[in-house]
Amino acid sequence: MEFLNTLKFNAHGLIPAIVQDYANNEVLMMAYMNREAVEKTLETGKTWFWSRSRQKLWNKGETSGHWQLVKSMAYDCDADALLIKVEQLGVACHTGNRTCFHNHIETVQGEKTVPVDSTILDTVYQVILSRKAERPEGSYTTYLFDKGIDKILKKVGEEAAEVIIASKGANRDEVVYEAADLFFHTLVMLGFHDITPEEVYRELAKRR
Repeated sequence: MEFLNTLKFNAHGLIPAIVQDYANNEVLMMAYMNREAVEKTLETGKTWFWSRSRQKLWNKGETSGHWQLVKSMAYDCDADALLIKVEQLGVACHTGNRTCFHNHIETVQGEKTVPVDSTILDTVYQVILSRKAERPEGSYTTYLFDKGIDKILKKVGEEAAEVIIASKGANRDEVVYEAADLFFHTLVMLGFHDITPEEVYRELAKRR
């Protein structure tokens, strides 16, 4: 591990580490590593960090089960920051959000920025899984799971047809609206089979 001598740890012996989803490049979190955390990450294939609040090493996922399986590591041109690409199992943020960067800031126009990548799909999928497990009354998603796979597949087919009709009509707003419905019902279908969106992302990544 000669490269460790190249890294520029700060006065506290720490270096910032940005964690990114290897399949879709979504930024999941930022934390700090000391030399031992870097070594343990490379040795175990799972991320380790230094907790500044607890003043101790911690293995991401050791209590939550939301492990980060390391796919690659790199350091920047100044050797003072790390980029770690991982397969995220579960969610990255302790709040239950897919990514720690879920607080969107108002723009100059007074509108909040919204995710334009896979983030919203993962968030919706997590809600779908919670509905599947808890089955709250009055929830449309609960209704779909209670009815079973035939009902879910029927809705996927219906929404696909609606997308086609909207596209043929060249109505941009309708295409967006119906595509959102199709995405939602497809996520419900994936949830029924316990297939995560990440598995679909990986399949798409193979085709790039």
